[in-house]
Amino acid sequence: MKGCKTHLVRACVILLAAVPAYCQRGTFGIDVGQTSDKFNSLSSVGDLIYGIDGQITVLKGNTKEKGPSVVAGGEIRLPSDSGSHAREYAVFGGPRFHARDFLIGFNVQFRQINLPTANVDNQFFARYRMRLLETPLVIRYNLGPEKRLFVEAEGAPEFTPHWHRPSSTLLVLPNPRLDHGYFVRGTLGYRFGPWYVKGMYENRYFKFISDQGNPSNLYNWKTNLIYGGVGVAF
Repeated sequence: MKGCKTHLVRACVILLAAVPAYCQRGTFGIDVGQTSDKFNSLSSVGDLIYGIDGQITVLKGNTKEKGPSVVAGGEIRLPSDSGSHAREYAVFGGPRFHARDFLIGFNVQFRQINLPTANVDNQFFARYRMRLLETPLVIRYNLGPEKRLFVEAEGAPEFTPHWHRPSSTLLVLPNPRLDHGYFVRGTLGYRFGPWYVKGMYENRYFKFISDQGNPSNLYNWKTNLIYGGVGVAF
């Protein structure tokens, strides 16, 4: 728990210091919630998870010419028990097109997932780290009085990960080969003044081919995440 708080404080300082003066608008939020992870036939395990996320508009689109805005941002997720749950780090950027009360676009994002070590019959198996290139579609709708309420949906199929072997790995195996994977995310939020509150649900799934690179299917992973957070728009 102390390590998680230390990482969050450091990340907050870095993100705040990294916001350039020419950015038109940005958001910064802190989240807490519950994650549930299941690896193949192992029992599902739940625990608290903490996160921060931020986004800035690096280029504001011309509304008269219907030009897109360009945003950039990132997120960090740290579980209270990294021995049973994955740590995630991501940066992204992409265009946003305005259509009345809709905001439609996509991200090009790079995500690193540090998978937990598996414990099967008191034998430990260190999973490789995943580095992913993702291109999720993002749709946001603003509604209600003064358009303070917002609903956002995001999702994409997963592509073949790039694998990184931890230094603690003693048994070197071939890289797991992806069969299929996806993630979907839904967010509901409300803005009041410069502040906002939000709730989010995310489902992520990976299935890998059963071979030497995926012994006992220990890389097959399904995670469900639900959390709430507060943030500020600047």
